[in-house]
Amino acid sequence: MIEPEDEAPEAVEPGAGAARVEVAEAENPALAAELVVPPRPELPPVAHLRSVLHVQSVAQVMPMVPVVPVVQPVVALSQSAEPVGGVVERVAPGAQVPPAAPVQPMFPDAPGLNWAGPGDHWSRAWALGTVGETEVTPPAAPEPVAAVVEGGAPTARDIELIRASLAVVEPVADRATAHFYALIFLHHPEVRALFPAAMDVQRDRLFRALLAAARGADDLPALTEYLSALGRGHRKYGTLTGHYGPVGECLIAALERYCGSRWDAETELAWRRVYGLIAKVMSEAAEEAARVSPPWWQAEIVGHRLRTPEVVELTLRPDQAYPYRAGQHASVETPWWPRVWRQFSFATAPRPDGLLTFQVKAVPAGWVSNALVHRAAPGDVLRIGPAAGAMVVDHAGGEDLLCLGGGTGIAPIRALVEEVAEHGAGGRAVDVFYGARRRADLYELAELRRLATVHRWLSVRAMVSAEPVVTGEALVGELPEVIGGPGGAWRGRAAYLSGPAAMVRRAAGALLRAGVAPTAIHHDLVGELA
Repeated sequence: MIEPEDEAPEAVEPGAGAARVEVAEAENPALAAELVVPPRPELPPVAHLRSVLHVQSVAQVMPMVPVVPVVQPVVALSQSAEPVGGVVERVAPGAQVPPAAPVQPMFPDAPGLNWAGPGDHWSRAWALGTVGETEVTPPAAPEPVAAVVEGGAPTARDIELIRASLAVVEPVADRATAHFYALIFLHHPEVRALFPAAMDVQRDRLFRALLAAARGADDLPALTEYLSALGRGHRKYGTLTGHYGPVGECLIAALERYCGSRWDAETELAWRRVYGLIAKVMSEAAEEAARVSPPWWQAEIVGHRLRTPEVVELTLRPDQAYPYRAGQHASVETPWWPRVWRQFSFATAPRPDGLLTFQVKAVPAGWVSNALVHRAAPGDVLRIGPAAGAMVVDHAGGEDLLCLGGGTGIAPIRALVEEVAEHGAGGRAVDVFYGARRRADLYELAELRRLATVHRWLSVRAMVSAEPVVTGEALVGELPEVIGGPGGAWRGRAAYLSGPAAMVRRAAGALLRAGVAPTAIHHDLVGELA
């Protein structure tokens, strides 16, 4: 996914005809020297790129939005002192939890809460509003991005030129990325508000994803599917059609600088054609999604239950109906870390009361996860992006299912089991393998085994990798090895994998060697993770 999140601190200091961007993680003085940004006249003219893509400048589409620091925590959606119908206190691990009374979504329909833009109350709470505004006129609708650029869609020759230039840029991708962001933030400071304050984890995600999209331009159906999902997902950041022009301008400039002698007029035209296609697909998908759904939902925490000292089960009440499927995931933003979004899988199938459930583990240096486990409490309000992911069950098919869940990756597996139970197994068998390092981390095992006693089509087996276990309680080993060992005849199964990226990769390899078809292996690792 192309996501402008979690990047490294930076400072922009204008100088005499140039500017220097200081990057905190730059340990090599030579890298700092590379970040000297040439004066704006040396960049490709904005007007030229705008004429190529038919995109207005972002300054014409969205007024500059200065960052407003969050001083007070976000208040709950409810005006009452206590959340209605939810769990109002944390529950210690192992404690008995009385069943909550059925509740309805607090706001059946609240489109006003989901309007993101200058002057919006909730946008200000998440540091996206402007200072001292009393009345704001919404920006004019931007012009559409054109796909046809000086000669038409990308050609086979364009793809050849792009891959040749990528071979030159990729060895110095870190420097090219730093230069790319320097250009964006120096010449288009209004775009800075779309990014988090700190940019220290995946600063290069946007740049590398743009390069990956360009590399796959010869597979148009797959590229369109990938970019459409990105375009829809980027709505939650406040991305507008007018932002694609400045981003493309800075991408071309960064590539020109680091391609050296491989850059010429023909290569530049190839990149402009491909970027025009990328911008068109993403912006059209975003505009189509805007007609049927909000960019994000408000959701109040009504339950905060510790399953282990480091894993919390959150129950959320969204402000309006939230559509999703078991096996999918959503991006979550907290008021404590504005514009930092993290993905979590739904832990249950869709519920009649409209509540949502996530299971979150606090990971070292995890901003969002630690805030949700150790700081969040009932009454706090989060933001949730649209549901995403294709790890869903085809209930029209009759193939047996093999489900592997490692750690909190058991959450979507549990949701899939619930959905199969609701639809009816239809004669199919479902085998669940649940793995963790220690027995205490198998917090969902009792519930899964309870379901197995109710549904004869369900089989549940547990694995522990870091400590001995009682015979019959669990197997000793890791999930990829267990399913790939003797007797693991999974040919003809549909497999669903969820957990740490390394586990999913190894399990997918084991299943391929066991005869499972590649198209029957479902997981949500994308890009470099896959």
